[in-house]
Amino acid sequence: MTQQSYTMIKPDAFANKDKIISMIEKAGYTIIKSKEMQMTPEFAGKFYAEHDGKPFFKGLVEFMTSGPVFAMVIEKENCILDFREFIGNTNPAKAKPGSIRNLFGGEMPQNAIHASDSPESANREISFIFN
Repeated sequence: MTQQSYTMIKPDAFANKDKIISMIEKAGYTIIKSKEMQMTPEFAGKFYAEHDGKPFFKGLVEFMTSGPVFAMVIEKENCILDFREFIGNTNPAKAKPGSIRNLFGGEMPQNAIHASDSPESANREISFIFN
């Protein structure tokens, strides 16, 4: 079944966005919508609201507002699960060789790219970013 998902190149990998976009497209994902943006602390706080109260929340918001991001809606068969596998483990140190997070990620939370983890998250994130 063809699905759509949300992904976002984070500030630490923004300088490599053309390489990352090329990898995404070569892997068969179609980019339906995209935009470059700069998150404000309020915007990032709302986007990551599910993590509010967790020890890493403040650092995550600070990181996500430290530079531009590149947001995308992508589409492919079984997009959500396949894309999360394609980009690699959340922790770049554990990501498979050649994955986006392995190639472009640093130390947490600087893991290069965000990806929706469920259809519900994808719908919420797409509508939040591309309202």
